Amino acid sequence: MVVEYLPQGILVRDAGWLALEPTLNSGQCFRFSQREDGAWAGVAGRRPVVLRETEEGLLFEETTIGDFEGFWRFYFDLDRDYGAVEASFPQDERLRGCLRFAAGVRILRQEGFEALLSFILSQNNNLPRIRGIVERLCRLFGEPIRGGDFYAFPAPERLAALKEEELAPLRAGWRAAYLLDASQRVASGEVDLAEIAALPLSQARERLQVIRGVGPKVAECVLLYGLGRLEAFPLDVWMKRAMACLFPGWTPEDFGPCAGVAQQAIFHYCRCHPEQVAGAVPG
Repeated sequence: MVVEYLPQGILVRDAGWLALEPTLNSGQCFRFSQREDGAWAGVAGRRPVVLRETEEGLLFEETTIGDFEGFWRFYFDLDRDYGAVEASFPQDERLRGCLRFAAGVRILRQEGFEALLSFILSQNNNLPRIRGIVERLCRLFGEPIRGGDFYAFPAPERLAALKEEELAPLRAGWRAAYLLDASQRVASGEVDLAEIAALPLSQARERLQVIRGVGPKVAECVLLYGLGRLEAFPLDVWMKRAMACLFPGWTPEDFGPCAGVAQQAIFHYCRCHPEQVAGAVPG
């Protein structure tokens, strides 16, 4: 990987192993969308970005050196050797097929609180609706950035001070009460996400599940996508079908310490090939 600092932004050469569409449209984040010109625009935390795949490499448009080195390089996990990660997996042809199909899909290293609320909202929901609720949450309660073209994800203290009826414009339904509970627990320090991130995985799961609306699947998503725990392995209905069909008898632990990377590849493959798992009975 070679990073060049250009007048129009930051160019990352040799970034063919990071594919924007399957990574940003994979259900692990909800604040990116593709524009008509093919570029991807979005926000993470308080930082907006426009990304474009070019013949020379991946261009972070109008991005400062400070923002790239201090945030986006970490967010996109650009320094991780995914070849070494994939080489650590069991030598199984079904898994290799999923990995080949999902080449370029990477795990984003999102901020914990944003991931927590986003995956609370994801329950019994579809991707367009989740994106809409998250966008309204940010526009109503986040600070405008870059001239009001983007909005920051609201801080836990801002949301913790609200009443449930004030969240009605989100159209989040019963999830609104869960958002408040999570925000209040994080704002008060009762739930310390940085501390949870460092706990043994079983304890981290338990600590997250004291929050209303956080069950095993949401906790696993928060751990993988928000707290950097690559051994976490979210199991929604699609993944349970995939495991029953493609990997019968396997457990998440069978994939090793980077099981979450394998999970994302399997999920992407099955989402694009629903006929492969449609008849499977979740285990």
